[in-house]
Amino acid sequence: MIMHRIKRIILFVSCLVVLPLSAQTTLEQCRTLAREHYPAIRQYGLVEKTRELTLRGASSAYLPQIIVGGQATWQNAVASFPQQLTSMLVSTGMDIPGIRKDQYQLSVNVEQPLWDGGKSRADKAAATAQAAVDSRQLDVDFRTLEKQVDELFFGTLMLDKRIEQGRSLVELLENNLETVRSMERNGVAMSSDVDALEAELLGAEEKVKGLESARESYLLALRLFTGAEIEALVTPLMPVNHSYTQLPELRLIDARLDAIDAQKQMLNVSSMPRLSLFAQGWYGYPGLDMFRSMVSSDWTFNAIVGVRATWNISSLFTRQNSLQKLSVARSRAEVQRDVITFNNTLQNTQKQNDIRRLEEQLELDGRIAELRHNVRLSAESKYRNGVSGLNDLLKAINDENDAETTRANHELELLKNAYELNQNTL
Repeated sequence: MIMHRIKRIILFVSCLVVLPLSAQTTLEQCRTLAREHYPAIRQYGLVEKTRELTLRGASSAYLPQIIVGGQATWQNAVASFPQQLTSMLVSTGMDIPGIRKDQYQLSVNVEQPLWDGGKSRADKAAATAQAAVDSRQLDVDFRTLEKQVDELFFGTLMLDKRIEQGRSLVELLENNLETVRSMERNGVAMSSDVDALEAELLGAEEKVKGLESARESYLLALRLFTGAEIEALVTPLMPVNHSYTQLPELRLIDARLDAIDAQKQMLNVSSMPRLSLFAQGWYGYPGLDMFRSMVSSDWTFNAIVGVRATWNISSLFTRQNSLQKLSVARSRAEVQRDVITFNNTLQNTQKQNDIRRLEEQLELDGRIAELRHNVRLSAESKYRNGVSGLNDLLKAINDENDAETTRANHELELLKNAYELNQNTL
């Protein structure tokens, strides 16, 4: 026992996979633990981090752009004086070798955007919209995860009820077996009745063991989903009507529509002109003073400042086609929303019908179980008085157990449908 505990402590410290939990676990606890344990939960933080970095990059659009460079070139022709002017200058004793064909330059270019056509604002809107899409997609994935957890949770509760009814049957058969054995000892019951009742008891015990094994499999799956050592579950109360939040699938569609609008805005600003200040300075040969560079090959400092306007009109040629593609994407998203709404309404209608049917069945189940109980008590009395045989008693016992099991199953099925309706309402 001590070694077993030590192993569990080591496993917790090294892996941090299985978390301690109270003996009674609720449905909401299972959902929360499953979300926290699911690896995709970390993507929420990554989505937000990506959004922040993209916004930071878009905010830097109006920062000065500085480019440092250098080059060395050789060209086959350079600017020169006309031959007559060169001859005249040479005759006066002035030597003008002209510009050399090998040229060098170390430069710094600075550009300060004044207006980017709204691109940085559109980039921020697109980053926010894309982050919303990614986050809403995770919400949809987690809703699917919660549905799986709910199936395991209610499946385990269903097995708990069947095990409870099976143990009640075992207890009832044991009590009757003691009675029949006592009757056998007194010579008023046959040994075959004892054997038959004992065989029935063994079958009931075997069935309980099978149910317990199935329950352990459900619990194992639930532990894997939640990362918690779950042992027992609390049957939830019937949910009450309240204001429901929008389905995550519909929130995802809304986020996609916002992203399409952001893409349309980016498309609009892509065809807008840009305006900026610029400054260029370089140290090299030749310089801006071409006459000096013809006379001397010394390196000089040079600078240019000005205002630059650019307009990339190539996007205008494809703009209409791109707008049509965005329009088709919007139409598809709206159709998907209509499909989700239709399917949700259909599922809710079916759930509501199932709930009404189960409520009506439960009223009958209670009456049937009461009658089966009375029949079983009467069968026990008749058998002890020798009025009826063991088969009649066993049938009455099994019928009562079946009635109680059916009622318990319908109660949990009603509860499960109510929670599904609660989770599935627009």
